[in-house]
Amino acid sequence: MLEKYRILKDYSGPKDLKSMSYEDIEILASEVRDYIIQVTSKNGGHVGPSLGVVELTIALLRVFDPPKDTIIWDIGHQGYPWKILTDRKEKFPTLRQFEGIAGFLRREESPYDAFGAGHSSTSISAALGFRVAKDLKGDDSYVVAVIGDGAMTAGIAFEALNNAGHIRPDRFIVILNDNEMSISPNVGAISTYLNRIISGRFVQETRQRIKGLVKRLGDKPLRVLKLTEEFLKGLISPGIIFEELGFNYIGVVDGHNIPALEKTLRNIKDIKGPVLLHVVTKKGKGYRPAEEDPVKWHGVAPYKVESGEFIKKPSPPTWTSVFGKAIVELAERDEKIVVITPAMREGSGLVEFSKRFPDRFFDVGIAEQHAGTFAAGLACEGMRPVACYYSTFLQRAYDQVIHDIALQNLPVTFAIDRGGLVGDDGPTHHGVFDLSYLRCIPNMVVSAPKDEQELRDLIYTAIYSGRPFAVRYPRGPAYGVPTEGFKRIEIGTWEELIEGEEVVILAVGYPVYQALKASEKLYKEGIRVGVVNARFVKPLDEKLLLSLSQKYETIITVEDNVLMGGFGSAVLEFLADRGVKKRVVRLGIPDRFIEHGNQNLLRKLVGIDAEGIEKKVKEILLKKTLEY
Repeated sequence: MLEKYRILKDYSGPKDLKSMSYEDIEILASEVRDYIIQVTSKNGGHVGPSLGVVELTIALLRVFDPPKDTIIWDIGHQGYPWKILTDRKEKFPTLRQFEGIAGFLRREESPYDAFGAGHSSTSISAALGFRVAKDLKGDDSYVVAVIGDGAMTAGIAFEALNNAGHIRPDRFIVILNDNEMSISPNVGAISTYLNRIISGRFVQETRQRIKGLVKRLGDKPLRVLKLTEEFLKGLISPGIIFEELGFNYIGVVDGHNIPALEKTLRNIKDIKGPVLLHVVTKKGKGYRPAEEDPVKWHGVAPYKVESGEFIKKPSPPTWTSVFGKAIVELAERDEKIVVITPAMREGSGLVEFSKRFPDRFFDVGIAEQHAGTFAAGLACEGMRPVACYYSTFLQRAYDQVIHDIALQNLPVTFAIDRGGLVGDDGPTHHGVFDLSYLRCIPNMVVSAPKDEQELRDLIYTAIYSGRPFAVRYPRGPAYGVPTEGFKRIEIGTWEELIEGEEVVILAVGYPVYQALKASEKLYKEGIRVGVVNARFVKPLDEKLLLSLSQKYETIITVEDNVLMGGFGSAVLEFLADRGVKKRVVRLGIPDRFIEHGNQNLLRKLVGIDAEGIEKKVKEILLKKTLEY
């Protein structure tokens, strides 16, 4: 694939960029974009964000010297050009593939990846940690954090800015990559020109001299000077808030103008104290479909390069779409139902809801903690809030779940998407901890549906339960079960789907149908195993569990959650507390972070698919035979 590129095919690393002409750099930028498009068309991935930062990546690598200088990219959605232009050009076609390079930045993957993250808004905090550590060691290299405008909605970003403004370290630069602000050509040109002047050494040194002089004259002239400076800067840029936080604000710069970017970056290297550089980029730049619909092209499945049409294989509706349809139907019946999401409108299947009920839909941005407490306030006033999170992002609101919702026993429904192994996005996005971290919370109901109808019924049950209630479901296609209407499910009840003889399988959520498939295969070999849909992880169906423990010699629990503290642990705790001695075999996610890869491949890898369950049953029965 690389052979078709004139510059990129021979590119060997950041050192090559230092001596390149701007003409060759423009060609390289175009080739990097094309390379990203070609690979993601096959593998999927975060296309729009990465296409938008090609020039910024090049400018950073020309001006700074990583890994000696530390460059930290927030989240890693924008990390594809960085991977290509540092040391993973040849490996890039393995992006998001099992045993290939990750879709996010990872310290284990490259010395250029200073800090790995799949959750947003952490870059400034991490960068400040790097800066302070370098200062304590006497290291005068630079630290740069690149953060998107969307990520600035998270409280942690402003906590870090506040702390940095207090410490006021030198050689500390925050780049705000704004890919949504629209600036007219004239304003953009003026801003770039003024920005290059403002960031220059002469202006900065003169500015400091004047401030020093006015300080000697007293507070009043200094206040006048500061107000005048802020007024003039406020006319052309939104930088006052950053100045008040203690940063030298430089902006706004065209993020696709490499000479302007490079000149500005070189100038701000000499500015004393922390600097915030505001750049504007176009999400999806260089690929028309991504430019026209940047939200849709933020993260995508494989697609046809020529048309931008997604390659879709025939499949049942997704779990996400089933939830989205159900919540619209329920909201039509009940005006008290409101929906909250932290920047996951599309991902959580809420587009239709947001259009139908705009006054009852609240996208709070990347602010998972606020979303939780906001939902609590809504519940206090008699609304029926449904808080829609990805499982991995709910981790960020854990204190709010405990302190603001469960402690007050407020009726907030948590619709938790992407429960279990999510696939290509890897360990930062696998939702494999939620059963463990939720079931230990008092007042909380924790459930997982076996299929689409049960998802609808559990959401309905949750909304009218009058208590904190979590419904978690996986990513991807559901089972194709027809759906109709809603019914309440008695909280804490399980379903005995198949009766067996020696072994019973207690499965939660996605693995239920896998257990049914395994039982069918085993039945053909004369092995009868019981299967139970343990749809409530908390509370357990204690009556049925005691009955099963008396009937079967072995209990197998299956969950797409970590084994530590999960459903299997709950079963063991219950039996141990009642003095019931029973062999319990647990299947689930082992005590390690699971890599990225195809969702079904990963399920097979940890043994929670039908084949893995069947294999475990046979091992148990064989061992019993050998013991006799």
